[in-house]
Amino acid sequence: MLELLIGLVITIFVGYFIVKGYKAAGVLLTAGLALLIIAGLLGHSVLPAKVTATGSLLTDALEYVKYMLQYRGGGLGMQIMLLCGFASYMTHIGANNVVVKQFSKPLAFIKSPYILLVAAYIVACLMSLAVSSATGLGVLLMATLFPMMTAMGISRPAAVAVCASPAAIILSPTSGDVIVAAEKSGLPLHVFAVETVLPVSICAIIVMAAAAFFWNKYLDKKENTPMEKVDISAMEVNAPSYYAILPFLPIVGVFLFNGETIPGLSLDIYTIVVGSIFIGALVNFTTNKLNGKKTLEDLESCYEGMADAFKGVVMLLVAAGVFAQGLMSVGAIDNLLHLADKAGAGGMALMLLLTGLTVAAAIATGSGNAPFYAFVELAPQLAGKMGLSPAFLIIPMLQASNLGRTISPVSGVIVATSGMAKISPFEVVKRTSVPVICGLITVIIGTMVLVPMYAQ
Repeated sequence: MLELLIGLVITIFVGYFIVKGYKAAGVLLTAGLALLIIAGLLGHSVLPAKVTATGSLLTDALEYVKYMLQYRGGGLGMQIMLLCGFASYMTHIGANNVVVKQFSKPLAFIKSPYILLVAAYIVACLMSLAVSSATGLGVLLMATLFPMMTAMGISRPAAVAVCASPAAIILSPTSGDVIVAAEKSGLPLHVFAVETVLPVSICAIIVMAAAAFFWNKYLDKKENTPMEKVDISAMEVNAPSYYAILPFLPIVGVFLFNGETIPGLSLDIYTIVVGSIFIGALVNFTTNKLNGKKTLEDLESCYEGMADAFKGVVMLLVAAGVFAQGLMSVGAIDNLLHLADKAGAGGMALMLLLTGLTVAAAIATGSGNAPFYAFVELAPQLAGKMGLSPAFLIIPMLQASNLGRTISPVSGVIVATSGMAKISPFEVVKRTSVPVICGLITVIIGTMVLVPMYAQ
């Protein structure tokens, strides 16, 4: 229990200093390094198996920072930088203004920005079918839908919350989490994903959309949140109308090429965004009457956007990753697992306990996958001892891990989207909190109604 107490105390300190205005990246990195060193002093392994130890506690901790810089900077970090650069480029050449101008006409009859918010949330949830990464999807939405949402009168915190939360509920039947959950439940994938998880997910999304409507409306009124709705008639648009398609090229590309939609052609998100930038530059070059100098000057805004993303978003992701590894290395998560294993509770209480522990671990670490993969190993064993259906325990845990990540101020998706919008992660978490709680309650009730408690 000492390890759990250490993790809890340091997590509280992290929250305290961030709320007090300290730079989040520095706070998380410092806390993560401290946890890694403490883990080593307590005799725990500092580094995961895939990272080679250096032979010293201090240098092992630094080695993990280097690993995260390579892993996050070259992988997810590069994706974020590309998308941020693309968004900056679209703003610079006027494409985003064209989108707002074009879309304002058919949407003019919708007077409430909160109805638009719900519509944007539903679209974002459907996007999760094409983009499996919560952070990748959040950044993609920030680069494409966010400028339009704010221009149409949705407050910045509410718009960021929409971009940060579509992956809170799993829809895709081929998600890695779902495949693992189906295997541990002992059910065929199509039965588990389509007949049990999907109905619960749809109910949760409907409830969360309604909660987002009322909660954001309440917060905007209570806090007198400024709206950025632009006067469309006064908006200066210097780009031609066909530029309206350019900001949506990454979304179109994801649906067309990120998979086997077109047989024999499969592109990842990195190539799709690079291709989108190239197409945008080619269109801009043609529009500017083959003025190569002007086209290359405009592209500088893309590179500047990428540099700003590394400073403001990628380093936060690296620091959050070091902090999460520190919590796991010190043994805090293992202690939570021990609590679950020792729980002498009935079927309903056990399901609620496992769900609560999964949410708590997801909030603390900022990861949806790690807590679920850790706790799901317990579910079949505990279910077997009590004669329960493994699916009854696993489905709420599956959804809870993603819901918990959506209200974690150190999760990749919250850090990335808040960083791009230049607002506090805690402001985003406040916006996502009530919809997530409503979604979690819906998941639990849906599981109780749709999934048999006891093994057949």
